[in-house]
Amino acid sequence: MSQQYPQPPHPQQPHYGAPAPQPPKKHGIGRIAGLGCAGVLALFIIAAVVAGGGGDSGDTSNKDRAVAADGEPGDDSPKKAGTAEDKSQAEQFRSCVAENGTDTEKAAVEHVTKVTGADKRNDILDAAEVFTDFSGGLMGPHQGEGKLIASAFTSCYESKNGLVTVYDKDGELLANANY
Repeated sequence: MSQQYPQPPHPQQPHYGAPAPQPPKKHGIGRIAGLGCAGVLALFIIAAVVAGGGGDSGDTSNKDRAVAADGEPGDDSPKKAGTAEDKSQAEQFRSCVAENGTDTEKAAVEHVTKVTGADKRNDILDAAEVFTDFSGGLMGPHQGEGKLIASAFTSCYESKNGLVTVYDKDGELLANANY
């Protein structure tokens, strides 16, 4: 028979200076869950701040002042007396075309009811919209006038990377052009 010798519980290793490293401590599930919830909460706070936009109430630009122009199409009477800041974007566009446009452009611009995005340009991605009282869309009878309005807009406004889109009264595309 063979004899069994008792073995020591841990094998002895020689100590050469520093003690053996301790195994890493186990983190509790509660701690991991708490850090995960804190991360999600921080994400929601950051998203809320970005969506809020900082609340710059001191902005007095005409960006959101896209109101319909006064008067009927074809009315040649002066719309408003005052500086360019007092006029709506549609009135500013009309007065620019009245000074610099051709006769056909002037006739087409009389049908403009609203202009948005023409007052703020950053030369990165400028998108202006011109609304008219025409009907029929891109394939309708007023496609030519839409192109004239887009052309007149490019004569009045400059941007390195701008796009003007002309719409009819139903919101359908009439024309667009780079400006």
